[in-house]
Amino acid sequence: MKAALVGVIHLPPLPGSPRSAEPVSAIAKRCEEDAKILAGAGYDAVVVENFGDTPFVRGGVPPVTVAAMTACAIAVRAAAPELSVAVNVLRNDALAALSIAHVVGARAIRVNVHTGARVTDQGLIEARADETLRERRNLGAGKVEIWADVDVKHSAPLGVRSLDQEVADTCERAMADRILVTGDGTGKGVDLTKLARVKVASTRPVLVASGATLESLPALGEHADGVIVGSALREGGRAGGPIDDKRAREFAAAFRDAFGRP
Repeated sequence: MKAALVGVIHLPPLPGSPRSAEPVSAIAKRCEEDAKILAGAGYDAVVVENFGDTPFVRGGVPPVTVAAMTACAIAVRAAAPELSVAVNVLRNDALAALSIAHVVGARAIRVNVHTGARVTDQGLIEARADETLRERRNLGAGKVEIWADVDVKHSAPLGVRSLDQEVADTCERAMADRILVTGDGTGKGVDLTKLARVKVASTRPVLVASGATLESLPALGEHADGVIVGSALREGGRAGGPIDDKRAREFAAAFRDAFGRP
């Protein structure tokens, strides 16, 4: 399996969120532009996520969010059909993400809390792996992968559980397809010791999912099976905003060198 390079499209505030200011048509147009940049730079996949919808909803998001994200995901698929698409409905609406992914033909969904329970700025978030997996079967969406975080950013564990056990449970009992490792917050780098522990404990491919930079890629390449990158593709390395073509290309070239990709 070749190492995976995944870019993130940070959607601006969508209709219904507190800072919403743009129509979905304009947001979808920007999605098309970002997708074309990533495809042109040789990325393998793209995650579409409602990054601008802070403060995030703890449970199920409103129907208007699902509708807007579906429109954006369709725009991405049309603009860059060579890219695989993943959907992340923040903060943790796996059922909405699964529905969008199934309708648009996406490859995967990202689930921040797939097992256990975490204390977050949205309050307590409890995993719903049982619901997600059963709904995936009911929809006939078995080809939609679940990319699940462990010890996810912007959160703390509710109870004491070793990282090794969390990884094992996420892989085997919660049937995740890929394991994601983050730093403490958006754009924060991953602790290499933690990453190495996850890699040893995981029976699934492991992706670094926050804080990857040009400088950190060689070290990440020793322990991970790929990278999900968002902040480093933007001007100033700050999350949100459009993807910068030059930065996206530079990151892709450095990734290929670090991970031994042609």
